[in-house]
Amino acid sequence: MSLTRIMLAATAALALTTPLQAQSMQGMDHSSMPVAKPKKPDAKPKRPVAQQPAAQPASDPMPKMDHDNMPEMAAPKEEQSTTSDCPLEHAKMGHCTPADEGMSGMTMPGSPMAEPPADPDCPPEHAQMGHCTPKSMPKLSSAAGDASGTDLEPGDAPAPAPPSDWYADRIFPQEEMAKSREEMMKESGGSTFRYLSFDLAEFVVHENKNSYRWDGEAWFGGDINRFVFKYEGEGEFGGPLDDLELFGLYSRAISPYWNLQAGIRYDVKPDPSRTYAVIGVEGLAPYWFEVTAAAFVSNKGEVRGRIEGYYDQRITQKLIFQPRFEANLSAQTIRELGVGAGLNNLELGARLRYEIKKEFAPYIGFEWIRQFGESARFTRASGGQVSDPHFVMGVRVWF
Repeated sequence: MSLTRIMLAATAALALTTPLQAQSMQGMDHSSMPVAKPKKPDAKPKRPVAQQPAAQPASDPMPKMDHDNMPEMAAPKEEQSTTSDCPLEHAKMGHCTPADEGMSGMTMPGSPMAEPPADPDCPPEHAQMGHCTPKSMPKLSSAAGDASGTDLEPGDAPAPAPPSDWYADRIFPQEEMAKSREEMMKESGGSTFRYLSFDLAEFVVHENKNSYRWDGEAWFGGDINRFVFKYEGEGEFGGPLDDLELFGLYSRAISPYWNLQAGIRYDVKPDPSRTYAVIGVEGLAPYWFEVTAAAFVSNKGEVRGRIEGYYDQRITQKLIFQPRFEANLSAQTIRELGVGAGLNNLELGARLRYEIKKEFAPYIGFEWIRQFGESARFTRASGGQVSDPHFVMGVRVWF
């Protein structure tokens, strides 16, 4: 009976305290309490988190697993990068190579890791961009199936034929492009030039008489093929012309420094006149000697020869010293011309010129002419001088 009274008293006390707690909560100032702001939605939706299973009583040592609400399994180790320097998404795009050993087994399609082992001299990222070709990779062949150009394997195979067409002809009319190429070749070395010169145009002071002399050439053509016209002569002032030679030659370049010349020589003087077939060479010998050598065969079957040359030694940019020589030879004696067999004569001279302009240079000098052999005997018989030293003065011009 006493237990029943105790329980009734406890129930009554509990009923009285509940209204008092409700009244105390109503008296609180809810406006001063902080209000939580709503969170912004994430930019990327998060994976739904599986609801955690209800807690099991402590007496159950092995909690039961809810297989239907288990969280999603993480990616295997092979698909995760263990280094922060090369994330998985960068490795898949070929931007870097992960150092994790687990990545060595990956073979992502299109990634450098799918290729054969990389050449140390050709990293995979360079190979992907076409900067190099790893040694372990096979060379690509052309679309048609036959390799060409740099795709050919090394060996002794003949070089591929060069393209026979002009790419510009696919866009512009072929006739117009042919004219343009012809003009380009002319401007780049196929142009035509003209030249006229008098290497010697001088007044000669002898012991008993004064005379004049000239020697020059003119040519028309290009660097390879030219027509050359040479002329030289001499005579006394107030007297007849003693010597006049005219040359008409075709000149062909046979090397960067030498021209082969062939043509005709006609001697107007002395009497009787002669016509010769000419073949010779002209060019720049070692040590900068200008040399000309020619052989002549006359219409009478006479064979003669000549060699001459000079050297320009610059003292200053305008003052030039020029030694010069000329030798004439004959295979037989020609009495009517006063020419003996062997060495006919030798001319040695030296001139000092000053180039006022490249095209105009006055000079002074000294020259010695000596006859030899039968030619000397013919000269004495005609009253001439076997040895003739003399001074010269003149001008060198070209146009």
